[in-house]
Amino acid sequence: MFRSLKAPAFSFMTLAAVAAGADAYAQTIEVPALSPKAKVEQRVGIADFSVDYSSPGVKGRKIFGGLVPFDTIWRTGANASTKLIASRDFTFGDKAVPKGTYSVFTIPGASSWTVILNKKADASADAYDPKEDAARVTVTPQTIGARERMTFLFSETTDDATRLDLEWDTLRVSVPIKVDTKTQVMDGIDAVLGEAWRPYYQAGRYVVESGGNVDIALGYLDTSIGIKSTWANNWWRAQALAKKGRTADAVAAGEKTLQMGAGNETFEQFFKADVQKTVDGWKKGKL
Repeated sequence: MFRSLKAPAFSFMTLAAVAAGADAYAQTIEVPALSPKAKVEQRVGIADFSVDYSSPGVKGRKIFGGLVPFDTIWRTGANASTKLIASRDFTFGDKAVPKGTYSVFTIPGASSWTVILNKKADASADAYDPKEDAARVTVTPQTIGARERMTFLFSETTDDATRLDLEWDTLRVSVPIKVDTKTQVMDGIDAVLGEAWRPYYQAGRYVVESGGNVDIALGYLDTSIGIKSTWANNWWRAQALAKKGRTADAVAAGEKTLQMGAGNETFEQFFKADVQKTVDGWKKGKL
């Protein structure tokens, strides 16, 4: 009787111990990767560049012309494809390239290399399609002091340019990158200033809607229209004029709103009918 009571208790304890041991062995043991992940970043003017790659080591092997054969497409790293990410348009070598993410391939040679940006960001050497190339640049490799792990670097960076360097073993391959920083900055200035009408429009609209000082509202709206005349700021100016009792001016501003809104999908669908009805009412003296 006592044996039958003890045996199950022993079995449960044994099973618990076995389960605990299984859980311990199920945990992943972290060890260094053979080709660890790496990333390098650089801002050039107002453009951001980065390279994501895996970094294999020399480990006493013959690299170029050996582990990495000459005249053969190479994914330029280990594991997943190496990626170049650019936040703005740029020039790679002498090739204009749109902003985006590109896989980096190379064709190493004994005396020259071809460096390739491919539009397929996740392309592998087996699935490489030259039709998807965004840029191909031929460069002459340089001899450097020994570097154990393959490394990408940005060098000689200015506000308008940098160099993307690949270094491994005793070799460096370098490609110039240029950005048109002045044009990019001016485009940004134009974009910001081109939208400067909005805060004055929003201020004028709020004052009109909330029953505030109409003269102040007209000041805001006139400033907005001076920056960029739109159907929206003209319409709220028309309503401010109507509140001032300036019927003829309100009608003129309302008709201008209808002209400027013609063809605008938002205006046509949601505002045109009400604007037309209101303007017609003003013409009949209904303010």
